[in-house]
Amino acid sequence: TKTCKHCHRQQRSEKRLKQRLRVCVATCNRADYSKLAPIMFGIKSQPEIFDLEVVVLGSHLIDDYGNTFRMIEQDEFDIRSKLHTIVRGEDEAAMVESVGLALVKLPDVLQRLAPDILLVHGDRFDALALATAAALMNIRILHLEGGEVSGTIDDSIRHSISKLAHYHAVCTRSAERHLISMCEDHSHILLAGCPSYDKLLSAHQRDDYTDIIKTWIGDDVKEQNYIVALQHPVTTDIQNSIKIYELMLDALISFNKRTLILFPNIDAGSKEMVRVMRRKGIEQHPNFCAVKHVPFDQFIQLVAHAGCMIGNSSCGVREAGAFGTPVINLGTRQTGRETGENVLHVRDADTHNKIYHALELQFGKRYPCSKIYGDGNAVQRILKFMQFINLSEPLQKKFCFPAVKECISQDIDHILETQSALAVDLGGTNLRVAIVCMKGKVVNKYTQLNPKTFEERIELILTMCKQAMADAIHLNCRILGVGVSTGGRVNPQDGIVLHSTKLINEWSSVDIRTPISSALHLPVWVDNDGNCAALAERKFGHGKGVENFVTIITGTGIGGGIIQHNELIHGSTFCAAELGHIVVSLEGPECMCGSHGCIEAYSSGGGKETEHKKQHTDKDLLLVEGMTVNNKEQVNAIHLINAARLGNSKAESILHTAGTALGLGIVNILHMINPSLVILSGVLSEHYENPVRQVISQRALLSAQGTKVMVSELEDPALLGAASMVLDYTTRRTY
Repeated sequence: TKTCKHCHRQQRSEKRLKQRLRVCVATCNRADYSKLAPIMFGIKSQPEIFDLEVVVLGSHLIDDYGNTFRMIEQDEFDIRSKLHTIVRGEDEAAMVESVGLALVKLPDVLQRLAPDILLVHGDRFDALALATAAALMNIRILHLEGGEVSGTIDDSIRHSISKLAHYHAVCTRSAERHLISMCEDHSHILLAGCPSYDKLLSAHQRDDYTDIIKTWIGDDVKEQNYIVALQHPVTTDIQNSIKIYELMLDALISFNKRTLILFPNIDAGSKEMVRVMRRKGIEQHPNFCAVKHVPFDQFIQLVAHAGCMIGNSSCGVREAGAFGTPVINLGTRQTGRETGENVLHVRDADTHNKIYHALELQFGKRYPCSKIYGDGNAVQRILKFMQFINLSEPLQKKFCFPAVKECISQDIDHILETQSALAVDLGGTNLRVAIVCMKGKVVNKYTQLNPKTFEERIELILTMCKQAMADAIHLNCRILGVGVSTGGRVNPQDGIVLHSTKLINEWSSVDIRTPISSALHLPVWVDNDGNCAALAERKFGHGKGVENFVTIITGTGIGGGIIQHNELIHGSTFCAAELGHIVVSLEGPECMCGSHGCIEAYSSGGGKETEHKKQHTDKDLLLVEGMTVNNKEQVNAIHLINAARLGNSKAESILHTAGTALGLGIVNILHMINPSLVILSGVLSEHYENPVRQVISQRALLSAQGTKVMVSELEDPALLGAASMVLDYTTRRTY
């Protein structure tokens, strides 16, 4: 039972307190140290539980690559062993010889240290030597960042290390599923997130970032007005990667912006890339600062405040997303990585023009902060995971055949397992926030009166979202992003409300995305409430699996959304699907938009109230037996519907006109875009279903008369549509 398992884990943990867990962390280069350092600090902070041993090898000990072992010493870690394992040559043969040299030297070190667990990171050839030696010497291996896909020889090395490893700490759900498909035991897989994100999400707010920019790039360089470039060779296609590198340098020279360029790593092909750099005079060029190494805490400041990052480093597709920094990913080295919307891919190029154009598109932009690779809590999960490793278990690995479907980590403390979105519905009266899971279930909902000013609304949205995020932990939900549904005309690409409805004053030409994304460190999507209703139907309602359909919202106003070829239509100025403003009469009543004869003037709740006021000054004319209206109440659409149901001829006349007007508008829609389905949503939808069908049968072309008309069954289309923007995008990033 779960209780018994918990007791066994607790007993092992108590026994561990008496005998410290010996953990050996082996680091090979500057990149893997940035991921391992947060864990090393965590281990060092708990000396009563862990005994840390540090082994340094690989390019850390090479002068040409900055002698980066010194930064480990500066972090006050005691290096127990330094192994010179690199055979110089920077070609394929040198890489193989370096693995062989490491295998010769490692057994003596591992035998002397006798660790309980060896921590190995990533996909470097040095790490493969470490994992091979440890596996043959019966030392348990915890592999960090396995299961990922990047499209080069790194994939083969990474997966080889995963097969040798006994335990895995992965960054993403996709990586976890890949390991499960590779027959790894899902109970030995921890979905932790990337350890470097623990530092990223807080450290990039440092006040001294301007000093760091001046130190590395120059006194006259301002924030977001420089480029960070970092390109490594692709060992399976060296000649093409050198060509791309040369084109990148040409594009950067032409683009004429200050650039911090780091030397490539030690892989085969790096020597030729350095020759290209020197042939073009990059080290002497006034726009370039060429360096071998930047300390990680300063490097993340430079990336966070850059106008753009370019190259093929994993930092571009992983860490840069935490800041919303624009990235241009060159070549195939990161093919298959999950990326945020901040990454623009240039897979191949024959001239530098394509790369130059990418720089024009990306430089200076900002994107929503992405947390695909972590939420800032990876280290505490990994440390807890290690405490519960049972050293008395047989060392022989178990493989699970066949692959287990939809498996998750077993301990809920390790991973918040239900993928969910925060949905925000900005109404005229109320502001609503909800946690919505992948299946469309509203897990929790929060409602407050909508404040009048922009500042108060943003403050309340952030307060409610933060409360929801705190509750999500206890509700076992992982928040992937925030979706906002609002009235008015919206630019969803930039997250800006261009023009608001009269119900939401002071909410025009305002950027909603940036303040929410910056405060919550989550990607944010914003769209019109009618479009959100269509998205909700596409994912959760009658529109699921329908290629072409229209959703029409009937309420205080008339709105809607159009799905054409499975995609939402926004239009060139983001006013597509303003269905309430289709004109059905040249001499009709005045609409709130200023025109006459719009559907909304006839068929919305507000329109019917206006029409009633014109026809009846006395509300008693609506009253029939069994109906009452409070003296203080304004007559509204619901009163008219109730009166019509009870036989009031005046109410019936107003509603008949409204239904006919809506039906005529829908006939126009059928003739323009020819959808296969019309979905009526909102408080008046049930009343309009039959009148709309009748008008279609009388007025539509024969080829359109078979169009289905259905009433929505969704209770909260605005919230569900806002959530669907998040859930659809964040879960389709696996290429």
